[in-house]
Amino acid sequence: MTEDPRTGERRQEPQVRIGQGPGNRRELVVKSLWIGVWLIFLSSPVQDLTSGRHTTGGTVAGALGLTAFVVTYLSLVFRNMGRPFSPRTVVSMISVMAVLAPLLVYTLGPAWLGLFVYLSVACGATMPVRAAFWAIPAATVAMALVGLRWHEKPDVTLLLVPMIGFAMIGVGQLVRTTIELRKARATVAQLAANEERLRLARDLHDLLGHSLSLITLKSELAGRMLPDHPDKAAQQVADIEQVSRQALVDVREAVTGYRRARLGAELAGAQVALTAAGVTAEVPAEPALDGVPEESESALAWALREAVTNVVRHSGADRCLVQLTHRQTLDGALLELSVEDNGSGEAGGIPGNGLSGLMERLEKAGGTLEAGRIKHGFRLVARVPAAPAGDVGSGA
Repeated sequence: MTEDPRTGERRQEPQVRIGQGPGNRRELVVKSLWIGVWLIFLSSPVQDLTSGRHTTGGTVAGALGLTAFVVTYLSLVFRNMGRPFSPRTVVSMISVMAVLAPLLVYTLGPAWLGLFVYLSVACGATMPVRAAFWAIPAATVAMALVGLRWHEKPDVTLLLVPMIGFAMIGVGQLVRTTIELRKARATVAQLAANEERLRLARDLHDLLGHSLSLITLKSELAGRMLPDHPDKAAQQVADIEQVSRQALVDVREAVTGYRRARLGAELAGAQVALTAAGVTAEVPAEPALDGVPEESESALAWALREAVTNVVRHSGADRCLVQLTHRQTLDGALLELSVEDNGSGEAGGIPGNGLSGLMERLEKAGGTLEAGRIKHGFRLVARVPAAPAGDVGSGA
């Protein structure tokens, strides 16, 4: 989180998702720049090729070898950010780099020793931990032995090869742990949904089991009484009607409770949905809703869900700010929800079915809705009464 020195507002820094491939153009640029910075070790081989001290055939062969080495390295590293290659393909590509690096250094000179840095990085980032612990020292030893060909003394590069390689093992472990945590979170969400279904099934059984059993019993009694005692049968039918009406009321109350949206849950869900879509989100914590009518809370929760859905699906935004504010007006206390994004807002310019339905829902709760383009994006503002009808605050 950083603080704007002009406004004092705190905003979340853009983050690049760990363990996932680039989800949009900005992430692709960021990750490309991060990988491209480390290509600085290629400056020495490039200068050596352009120095003119090699024959034409040697220069061409060196350029082809360097191109093959860099293409293999970049393909391996870029693919490892998203969907990694199979273990056999990884070993094959590292083998290509392990052959090219000593061959180019041995034939063209010590200026090419930096290639072993990339070999070490590839081993640490893409190989299993146990194999990388052997491959990185082997690359360091190979670099030292090839350097003897040119009577090179150990320098800082010889230290960088194992240090960067083992550092990449740590980064690889972090990426794998992040992926496992993401899968675990999805599993927990699925288990929570299954538990909620079981709870709903138990509640419906408790609500309807007794009522349906009673209706079945009285129906059998009414059937047996109908020929000889129609008055008693009519009484049983009246009891059946009463029990069924009460069962219907119980089911409606239960379903209403399940369907009522909760603002706290929607705020947490908005944070997860926006983050998963690659949108940098600033969402408030659990709100203080003491005294706020359930109808107002539910309407505001539906407004938040609709707004976040529009941001994720239609806006093309990469930043979203959600604010929840208590306001005191002449008409009483209000609870205001503001959802602002920096997207194109093309879908928000025309009120669709979602916004129209949301406007009707807010009006039923005594609230209002404002939605439209702003200078750098789109904003939706929903307001609902923060106190029950007739409980008017001090106003001014």
